[in-house]
Amino acid sequence: MIQNTETTGSTQPNIPIKKSRSGRRFLFNALGLIALLAIAILGGYSSGIGVRRSNQSTVIMQQLGEQYQNTLIDMQFGRYEIARQRLEWIIANDPSFPGAQEKLTEVLVLSNQSTPTPTPSLTPTPDFSGAQEAFASAQQLIAAQNWPEAIRSLDQMRKLDQNYEQSKVDGMYYFALRNYGYSLITQQGNLEGGIYQLTLAERFGPLDRDSNGLREGARYYIIGASFWGLDWAQAVSYFEQVQAWGNLWDGSMTATERYWFASMRYGDELFENGQFCDAVAQYENATNIAELDNDANDNWYHAYSECYPATPTIDLTLSVTAIIPVETTPVTPEATAYP
Repeated sequence: MIQNTETTGSTQPNIPIKKSRSGRRFLFNALGLIALLAIAILGGYSSGIGVRRSNQSTVIMQQLGEQYQNTLIDMQFGRYEIARQRLEWIIANDPSFPGAQEKLTEVLVLSNQSTPTPTPSLTPTPDFSGAQEAFASAQQLIAAQNWPEAIRSLDQMRKLDQNYEQSKVDGMYYFALRNYGYSLITQQGNLEGGIYQLTLAERFGPLDRDSNGLREGARYYIIGASFWGLDWAQAVSYFEQVQAWGNLWDGSMTATERYWFASMRYGDELFENGQFCDAVAQYENATNIAELDNDANDNWYHAYSECYPATPTIDLTLSVTAIIPVETTPVTPEATAYP
């Protein structure tokens, strides 16, 4: 029992000693790890601050350069007060900025110089006599329906004084240009000139229905004439539509005459291509206006024969005796009387 007690007593003190050494080692490792983390965090923070300060410095330098350039522009246009404010801001942020202090001194000197006060010049009294005469002349010419001369008078008046009776002059311009364009198309066959004058009139107000339709018809006439001799089908199509705006002309042929002639030539093309029925339709369009010329008339005759060939007739008249047999009455023998 004593031996066991001693043995037990000799071994018990070693257990807490091992635990104490293990705990110290763990504590030292943890403290070392925390120290390393702290150093890393402080290093990263310092690096981040350095980068931010570097970026901030770059931005400030860029702003200082822009403000300095704007200062030079302000000085060039005499805006010395704004230039002074820019230079003071530059110096406050960077006292060593090259050229800022010298420019500030220059701006202060220039801004303190006395600016000469301009002497107002006497404005001459406008002379409306020329504009009044041109205005009166334009009124007389419009009344006489001399549209081109009226427009020239209005142009002359506008050169003398563009503000004289402005609303009335605009109305006179519209009236003269509208009627001049209308007469160029309907009376002179000048389609391009009429279209131009009506378009000028439209600057002063919307065109009425008649003049706007006339301009549209003139445009269709010009387009149709561009196909003349090149594409008879297109020419027929356009001049058929132009007739809706009246019998326009271009100084050589009316729209109706062009439609008549183009229909015949288009019919000739169809005839040569073997389209006989279509050719007949074109020739009939032409005959509704005037007689066909010799070529179209000959082609029409042959095209009509091909499109509507003659149907052979059958003689249904037959001999009645040949069709209906003659009925015969049977002969009944007479009875013989015997004694």
